[in-house]
Amino acid sequence: MEKQPRLEAKNLTDKIIRFCLEQKLVVFLMVFLILGWGLVVAPFDWKIEGLPRDPVPVDAIPDIGENQQIVFTQWMGRSPQDMEDQVTYPLTVALLGIPGVKTVRSYSMFGFSTIYVIFNEDVEFYWSRSRLLEKLNSLPPGTLPQEVQPTLGPDATALGQVFWYTLEGRDEDGNPVGGWDLDELRSIQDWYVRYALLGADGVSETASVGGFVKEYQIDVDPDAMRAAGVALEDVFAAVKQSNLDVGARTIEINSVEYLIRGIGFVKNLGDIEEAVIKVSNNVPIRVKDVAKVSLGPALRRGVLDKGGAEAVGGVVVVRYGENPLQVIKNVKAKIADISPGLPSKVLPDGTVSKVTIVPFYDRSGLINETLGTLDTALTEEILITIIVVLIAVMHLRSSLLISSLLPLAVMMVFIGMKTFKVDANIVALSGIAIAIGTMVDMGIIICENIINKFENASLDESRLKVIYEGASEVGSAIMTAVATTIVSFLPVFAMEGPEGKLFKPLAYTKSFALIASIIVALTVLPAIAHLIYRRKDPNAKKRLPNHLVDILYIGVGLAICILVKWWVGLFLIVLGLHRIFGHHLPPRCEIIFSKLENWGVIALVTIFLASHWLPLGPEKGDMRNVLFVSMLIGGLMLFFQLFQRWYPNMLHWVLDHKLAFLSLPSAIILLGGTIWFGAGAMTSWLPDSVRASGPVGGLMNVFPGLGKEFMPPLDEGSFLYMPTTMPHASIGEVQDVLSKQDMSIRTIPEVDEAAGKLGRAETPLDPAPVSMIETVINYKPEYIIDESGERLRFRFDEDQKDYFRSVDGTPLPAGDGLPYIVRGYYARDEAGKLIPDPEGKPFRQWRTPLDPDLNPGSAPRSAARRWTRT
Repeated sequence: MEKQPRLEAKNLTDKIIRFCLEQKLVVFLMVFLILGWGLVVAPFDWKIEGLPRDPVPVDAIPDIGENQQIVFTQWMGRSPQDMEDQVTYPLTVALLGIPGVKTVRSYSMFGFSTIYVIFNEDVEFYWSRSRLLEKLNSLPPGTLPQEVQPTLGPDATALGQVFWYTLEGRDEDGNPVGGWDLDELRSIQDWYVRYALLGADGVSETASVGGFVKEYQIDVDPDAMRAAGVALEDVFAAVKQSNLDVGARTIEINSVEYLIRGIGFVKNLGDIEEAVIKVSNNVPIRVKDVAKVSLGPALRRGVLDKGGAEAVGGVVVVRYGENPLQVIKNVKAKIADISPGLPSKVLPDGTVSKVTIVPFYDRSGLINETLGTLDTALTEEILITIIVVLIAVMHLRSSLLISSLLPLAVMMVFIGMKTFKVDANIVALSGIAIAIGTMVDMGIIICENIINKFENASLDESRLKVIYEGASEVGSAIMTAVATTIVSFLPVFAMEGPEGKLFKPLAYTKSFALIASIIVALTVLPAIAHLIYRRKDPNAKKRLPNHLVDILYIGVGLAICILVKWWVGLFLIVLGLHRIFGHHLPPRCEIIFSKLENWGVIALVTIFLASHWLPLGPEKGDMRNVLFVSMLIGGLMLFFQLFQRWYPNMLHWVLDHKLAFLSLPSAIILLGGTIWFGAGAMTSWLPDSVRASGPVGGLMNVFPGLGKEFMPPLDEGSFLYMPTTMPHASIGEVQDVLSKQDMSIRTIPEVDEAAGKLGRAETPLDPAPVSMIETVINYKPEYIIDESGERLRFRFDEDQKDYFRSVDGTPLPAGDGLPYIVRGYYARDEAGKLIPDPEGKPFRQWRTPLDPDLNPGSAPRSAARRWTRT
């Protein structure tokens, strides 16, 4: 048994490393605790039996909106000027005195008023709502008209609109069949679907949009009213009084108590028609004598359109502070619960049309893609780490050790995000992805130094001491480097407003990642290194080796041979057999076999990386991607190896020719500034005559400067197209424009569906006027994918042509003089469907390049030669 020496610690870092090396049980218990805690709070959609889940709230983009509350007031039929004078202005003045108010903004439109009360960032969200309610309930009499009642908007932000849907009539196979009027669908939405979805956990509001709200309408006849001596106010009073239940006292009959009440609520048109307005000469004058009563649509300020047809739907708004991904799951679960109870009818042709909830915007797809970005970055970083470490130091155990500690550090980041209430979004998760490279560096530095210590240490020296010296020698330098990087983020933490909300999550997560990497590198890595690192001992053949890990290699290899790929499993089996029987080989053969083993692992990991990354695209095939990745990584590693070898000579030349060398970075700075700010800004100090010359003008055209954008562009699989019409356009005219626009967009082969809205939904979060159009355009995935987003592969047969269909329905082969839209040759079954094949190729649904008829830069082609996918 190896004798444990006494380790001397000079500073706090050395004491931490020594404690972790001597108390490995404590370290491993902490590792299991961190892994368990991290699994509980991880934002991924993991379902682990027996483990509770309290994930970090996850959304696609950060909410950079201000800390605001909405006061919404409806006064139907009133002009914007009336709303401004009698509602908006008095309320704005009254709300300015609330504590913590930063500013108040307001909009007055036809029939409603919207006031945005913006609070300071340090004011708690629900505290501000309580102060607003307190103020609204204590307004002095006469502040607002008698029939006006202001309301507080939902406890949500505009970013909370995460789920849009339509109600459609569909058959048993899910095909649209219609058969429902817009007023019927709107009634189902308002009185059944809306309330059901509002009951899902985390939902703040479910707003309706589109269709017609059914109402009783009374069209009075002025001539009949004049003849009967009835005023318009008399009709109002008669209808109001006839729609009342009257309560009275109780009566006791035969020891039983009965309640006396008069039933008067309106049930149908006849109840309104028979309402008595007045009695003249003992003759009752009823509503039907002076007016026509009918059912009709209420005034609407919003329309929903889907693919050119008017539709009815709604929007689900997430409550402030909730986890949007979990709320969307709750909504989908609620939809599954209520779907069997939705009404259905039999159409004249015998088809059963059932009302179905069909989403057309679901942010969970974008959220899952955001999480997939981190998952992809972490996976590819681990694979690249294994390759780089193997090429650099030719040490398999070090590469596996460094890579295996990355997930632990990421779990620690999730714990920090949950503790400090940092939501997971594309900006926050990008901080983790960016920091992964630095996290790997910590492990590489310590492992490489430990390996160098082993190579220079004698066999009599304790392994514990060698590992301690290797880790402590670079520990303080690593701590200083990480501390410097974290301190550099202090200006980001000082940001306020939208900038702070956008960039603070990145600063938090990257700081968490760096702190986690240094903790793992100084505590966990040395402890595990002491268990797995073995020095080369010439007397090792005489000892009985421990082959538990080697047998595990063989077992895993057999399982992979059967379940996954035979050549991967065969490699692991050979690796295990070599570790068991390798000591029987001659020393020279053993060295050659060890090198082949390392290069075999490099080749294996490179294949995995190429198949996961696919930098050239899946249509290029696996072999081309593998060759590209091999050349890319090999070229970079060769460059750094040559740079390392020639660095002393280069440094000597640079020191001898300082002026010549410094001209290079100066030129780079000048060129970078010109690209960034533009040649116009860089040459502003020149006289106007010089700036107007040809060379300087040409330079300004070449370097106009980089554009600026506050929000990063996101490829979320959909577009939001927001054109506007003239402000005075009628709702019918705007609806016609919207319908034609959606039909035109829908004809693009890459577009899956287009759903547009004009005006506003029935929510204070949407103050859009009738002239504003918002169209959600969902396009098909670039490749056919499954429910989890993985690309599906199909049988690829070079002897089988993939057929297309022209506009007139004539089937033509893909290679008929149209090489730019050929997607390859895919085998199909008798029904014309693609045949799944795990060894095949993904099927691309986008044209590449675009059809010249849709590309203004290409030559036109007649309409008869346009192609669409069947």
